Amino acid sequence: MTISESELLAGVPDGLLIGGSWQPASDGATLDVLDPATGETAKTVASASVQDGLAALDAACDAFPGWAATPARQRAEILRRAFDLLQQRAEQFALLMTIEMGKPLAEARAEVSYGGEFLRWFSESAAHVQGRYGANPEGTGRMIVTHHPVGPCYLITPWNFPLAMATRKIAPALAAGCTVVIKPAELTPLTTSYFAQLLTDAGLPAGVVNVVTTASPGPMSESIIADPRLRKLSFTGSTPVGRRLLAQAADGVLRTSMELGGNAPFLVFEDADLDKAVEGAMTAKFRNIGQACTAANRFLVHASVVGEFTDRLTARVTNLVMGRGTEPGVTIGPLIDDKAVAKTSHLVQDALDRGATVRAGGTAVDGPGSFFRATVLADVGAGSALLREEIFGPVVAIVPFADEDEAVALANDTEYGLVSYVFTESLARSQRMVERLHTGMMGVNVGAVSNAAAPFGGWKQSGLGREGGDEGIHEYLQTKYTLTPDPFV
Repeated sequence: MTISESELLAGVPDGLLIGGSWQPASDGATLDVLDPATGETAKTVASASVQDGLAALDAACDAFPGWAATPARQRAEILRRAFDLLQQRAEQFALLMTIEMGKPLAEARAEVSYGGEFLRWFSESAAHVQGRYGANPEGTGRMIVTHHPVGPCYLITPWNFPLAMATRKIAPALAAGCTVVIKPAELTPLTTSYFAQLLTDAGLPAGVVNVVTTASPGPMSESIIADPRLRKLSFTGSTPVGRRLLAQAADGVLRTSMELGGNAPFLVFEDADLDKAVEGAMTAKFRNIGQACTAANRFLVHASVVGEFTDRLTARVTNLVMGRGTEPGVTIGPLIDDKAVAKTSHLVQDALDRGATVRAGGTAVDGPGSFFRATVLADVGAGSALLREEIFGPVVAIVPFADEDEAVALANDTEYGLVSYVFTESLARSQRMVERLHTGMMGVNVGAVSNAAAPFGGWKQSGLGREGGDEGIHEYLQTKYTLTPDPFV
């Protein structure tokens, strides 16, 4: 169904979803959501207070006993109806994400498909949670192991994938029998509110999912996390914020899932198929305008092929079309805001000061909008901030290496360990990389690894726990062991 931007935005709830009803903030506060391609306000929504956050937790706690007792098949059917509704409303969700986040419409459509898969996957997982039963080793009794919903959950999602990050957290929580309070990022809250309305349309009972949009996330989150009724915290965002949340969660010994920052290495060995490598680089770097924790950060290329790889990649990058994501032919949109532009400019300038050379882009674009040109930097020197920090922008940083040992050392020289990308035609080398690279995920000759059926998560300071796959639902379950007497005695 074709819908105009104004019609779509008018249909997005502008309140807080608490206990099944949309309502204004208790103090009347509001939050302006900007279109990063124009700098103009797309919609004004309620900005929750601490009181509103606790009211949302009240609703989640009240709804928990009933939802936990709901048969798994019924929970699964609601998630499946939500998946079907999302397919029907795919164009609306794609357009909404392009408006509030800036990604090109084609990429937004791809996110709708990706985000929907979490609904489908966990609808299929809900009825398959299994325990075990058997005699203990001594033969004196029977051991029963069961799994139970952990309880009310607080979910904090980032701005870069407004739909997929919501479905990736909400779907397993609901499948497990948990209720939730979700706080979307203040930069992109519209998609979450629109999705919450879809869940209501799919038949989700009141209070099972509650949405609190806010311009003051710190105080509200702290009050919710400190409440002893909360039993689970799931956060996707930066490592520094994750550390603070973990410290807050420690007092209540909360179950936590943390999907934090990344500094992904992209290794191109001398035997790589350069066509595959360049194609993979375009996906791994420029998907979502480089604003992804899985984005390739450091391009480590063997010295024998670094010149050809750089030339080929530069040619592809210079053909990217920048503009508002709703415009035909646009392949790269704006960064999320002016702060992101300033950070990217600083990182590029630091690399240039240390001897890097610009092969493409390298500068911001005058407004309106928050645009930065797609950039390729060659010969990025050791110590450059680009190699230490998560870039979150459309910047390729190329570093040559001499041999496999040096490549591995460079790749592992980071506090992060989310994902790595390896391009080689050697099966033996790819297997060695599985053993040697310190990341929770790895792609071999591919530029994207995310899948609802796979466990998403990192090592080191890239996080704790896993989202997706068989592992995902267990993040929202707690295990009980029961011993009974031997029934034959």
